[in-house]
Amino acid sequence: MSIELSAASPPLPQPDGLTRFFWDGVGEGELRIQCCQDCGYYIHYPKPMCRRCQSTALEGKAVSGSATLYSWTIAVQAFHPFWIERLPFTLATVELVEQPGLMMASQIVDCPEDRLQAGMPLEVVFVELTPELTLPFFRPAAVDPEDAR
Repeated sequence: MSIELSAASPPLPQPDGLTRFFWDGVGEGELRIQCCQDCGYYIHYPKPMCRRCQSTALEGKAVSGSATLYSWTIAVQAFHPFWIERLPFTLATVELVEQPGLMMASQIVDCPEDRLQAGMPLEVVFVELTPELTLPFFRPAAVDPEDAR
């Protein structure tokens, strides 16, 4: 049995009660992260209870989409047939600016490997991989002309 690469479909997210807000936001071009309504602590990946105050008053909150690059690796082997034609790509852990230690796994796009630097500013971009799948990736943040002086 062989797999036709062009016909391979990606594994699709299966939103549930904890993650639906995230995927709804992605569909609307907005990055939403779970936030405790009692203490304001952000939680990612979504959990049923706040790890800081144990509250269950949690909801998805839109965040800026600004982050810094924490770590990365270059994927050279696909974990699913859908990704074979997309190799190599950069898998990354980014730290969202809303809270120290608020990490998110993603991919880096629009940046050659030799330009990656820990701590570099990033911005979210929503990439439609198929009509059924859009994912939040990150790219180098646009440089503000005021900062370039």
